[in-house]
Amino acid sequence: MLDTNIVLDLWVFDEPKAEALRVSVETGRTHWLATAAMREELARVLAYPQIVKRLTHREIPADTVLGHFDRWAQLHPDAPKAEYVCKDPDDQKFIDLAVTHTAALHSKDAQVLCMKNRLARCGVALNPVTP
Repeated sequence: MLDTNIVLDLWVFDEPKAEALRVSVETGRTHWLATAAMREELARVLAYPQIVKRLTHREIPADTVLGHFDRWAQLHPDAPKAEYVCKDPDDQKFIDLAVTHTAALHSKDAQVLCMKNRLARCGVALNPVTP
């Protein structure tokens, strides 16, 4: 699973540290689980002025980033509330889906990172190394 900031790293900021993950998603080695709410969040974030500025500078339409989501994300229904609650309610949907599917979760969010041990108890690997 990819949280919104990771998606931005992959296709907006072209973050070198995320290159292996981007290739893994695009080649199908990493399965990206998501929900409609996650797509809505991405669309909202892509309209933020600082993101629009970056997209414009790189000549990338926001629809291209959403197209990557549509092409590679495997949509699932919203997941039931997980045993553990994230302090940032915007991140809870990522936690819930990861726990429900025992899926790896890629995130840089501090409120998610501090949950690493709790998530591990649920079988969720946080930021596993991408080959």
